Amino acid sequence: MKIHEYQAKAILAKYEVPVPRGEVAFTVDEVEAAAKQIGGSVVVKAQIHAGGRGKGGGVKVAKDATDAAEIAKRMLGMKLVTHQTGPEGRIVQRLLVEETLPIERELYLGIVLDRALGKPVFMASAAGGMEIEEVAAKTPELILREALEPGYGLSAFQGRNLAFGMGIPAASVNAAVHAMTALAKAYDACDASLAEINPFILTSDGKVYALDAKITLDDNALYRHKDLLELRDLNEEEILEVEASRYSLNYIKLDGNIACMVNGAGLAMATMDIVKYAGGSPANFLDVGGGANAEQIKNAFRILLSDSAVKAVLINIFGGILRCDVLATGVVNAARELQVKVPIVVRMEGTNVEKGQEILKTSGLNFTIADGMKDAAEKVVRAAAKGVSA
Repeated sequence: MKIHEYQAKAILAKYEVPVPRGEVAFTVDEVEAAAKQIGGSVVVKAQIHAGGRGKGGGVKVAKDATDAAEIAKRMLGMKLVTHQTGPEGRIVQRLLVEETLPIERELYLGIVLDRALGKPVFMASAAGGMEIEEVAAKTPELILREALEPGYGLSAFQGRNLAFGMGIPAASVNAAVHAMTALAKAYDACDASLAEINPFILTSDGKVYALDAKITLDDNALYRHKDLLELRDLNEEEILEVEASRYSLNYIKLDGNIACMVNGAGLAMATMDIVKYAGGSPANFLDVGGGANAEQIKNAFRILLSDSAVKAVLINIFGGILRCDVLATGVVNAARELQVKVPIVVRMEGTNVEKGQEILKTSGLNFTIADGMKDAAEKVVRAAAKGVSA
């Protein structure tokens, strides 16, 4: 689950990571009041779940409260397009008003799970203010790494290694190490999958601050963090993904035109791969789970078909807990109720597969039964192409 910058900074401040003074605002009047309270020059920052806001016009410096109000009038309600939002952009509905700071240097701090190591890894770089992916691609030697032992966080000596490695002056090393160990504590305490400060700044008076912050929370651990669950902003999420979550369906919208309904995350990934291999483009990732019932199948169908780009549907099921005959019955009922118009290709294997195939064949509906995954992918790609040409 992603959260906004101001929410991430509130979490970091709780663990004693230094952050600029600031307030979130939802109206022009609130922006002006916040700017007056902070005093002097302020930064007005659009709050959306995407990076690259500055390049898209979502970060502006105001010389005073009146100027901040004028900026807010233009920024609130605007469609902010960045390299992460895509051309559809995001509507700005809230702003963060912060004090300006005398920036001397911009650095990078981040923590992410390294799946090869099986541990979180603390990354630091002197190349702050840039996309870390760009730094990794062009100058990987600038990224310093320290593996974190689960439950121990970042040790003081690791923090010093990173601080001196980034060239932080000796007078500011202790403050930097304190901020880095605090970031590691916040990452662990919140069950985060990503915690990032970019840029982490050194000011002209030798202080350090998290000038920007990004935290992504592990959905699987949110049952332990009811307070953090309240930070969810549904306006920033894909509508179909929000709808799918209400029915315990794992759905992620993609850019293709072939809808995929699969049980099991590994099989779903393999299905998308083989669709691409056959020349098609998946419209989604959808894992209905091993124990899906008829109601979930119907809702899955409804969500898939709500995507106007879909030209064909591929159902790829391995019948274990979810028997093939139960799936087939659910698919037939859903197709009738929803009056499905697009072609449907079904590949089933496992428990009661013959019975399931018989249910589909005698349904009177236009199902195509595939013999294996390769055959299914090729048939659904051809079906989608015919739908496009029509």
